[in-house]
Amino acid sequence: MNQANLVDQPQPSPVVVRQAIEWMMRLHSNAASPRVRQRCEQWRAAHPDHECAWQRVLSLNADLHSRFQALPASGAAFDALETSAQRLGRRQTLKLLSGLLAAASGAYLAKDLAPWQQWTADFSTQVGQRSGFVLADGTRLQLNTDSAVDQNFSARQRLIKLSKGEILITCGADAQSTTPRPLLVSCKLGMVEGLAARFVVRQADAHTRLSVMEGRVLIHSPDSSLLTVHAGQSYSISGQRVERLSELDMDPGAWADGLIVSRNMRLGDFIAEVARYRRGHVGCDQDVAQLRLSGVFRLEDTDKLLAILPQTLPVRLKYRTRWWVTLQRNV
Repeated sequence: MNQANLVDQPQPSPVVVRQAIEWMMRLHSNAASPRVRQRCEQWRAAHPDHECAWQRVLSLNADLHSRFQALPASGAAFDALETSAQRLGRRQTLKLLSGLLAAASGAYLAKDLAPWQQWTADFSTQVGQRSGFVLADGTRLQLNTDSAVDQNFSARQRLIKLSKGEILITCGADAQSTTPRPLLVSCKLGMVEGLAARFVVRQADAHTRLSVMEGRVLIHSPDSSLLTVHAGQSYSISGQRVERLSELDMDPGAWADGLIVSRNMRLGDFIAEVARYRRGHVGCDQDVAQLRLSGVFRLEDTDKLLAILPQTLPVRLKYRTRWWVTLQRNV
């Protein structure tokens, strides 16, 4: 089955794709086991989506192998990585495989590998999901919708890596060590350090936003200087630039309580925020995007949330399908 045929087929769910990956790893580690091979064939035959996911994983694996072999002296390196993968556990193998796939460029790979970040992360959430965790050092970590986080604690530091989405961190004294270790949060465009604080870090495509609710947080600037952010302040971090933000039009931590709290917020920006919590498309026409709204909105049911808007604004909801909603001017 070639890539063109794969693209034309319906997309299997991330859960099914992950099952296909796990079956491939089982076969790889139990190559001589007829029972495992038979069970895999039974799984593939159980539903068309299973076979579609299987073929996609095979195609990605073959594409990765060909890309690796095209590099100078890459054959031995690829074989060594395969051998290492056999000796790793399931989570470590997934991380290794996702790292290799990320190294393989191409639009096809980029499109199909979006769920890998969540699958291989130490902590993650799906679209519309929010979860909380307590780490071994006592730090409380809350993940917003569609987020992925890894932790790397050592004798010298506590490192939390935000690769996607948004987190709220409540940190204090290090409960694991008599020698204080800094709590560092790294993201694509910067690093911050929590000092007995409660703060939100949100990763966007072009910048990272830091909002401090309690305590103090340090921003590690590119020039190695430190900027102290106090409670009530928010900053944008983008590459070489760190910029203080004026008062936000939305409470940055209300999502942890299942809320959007807006303050004179553009409707276009509000709808973009709601879209983060539901699958499919939700948008608004340009002639209503500049309307403003303030209020407290609950996130557990975004359909009910959207249904409230025509009661306060001159708009109406147009549903093309359950997953395609547009706000239009009510005329």
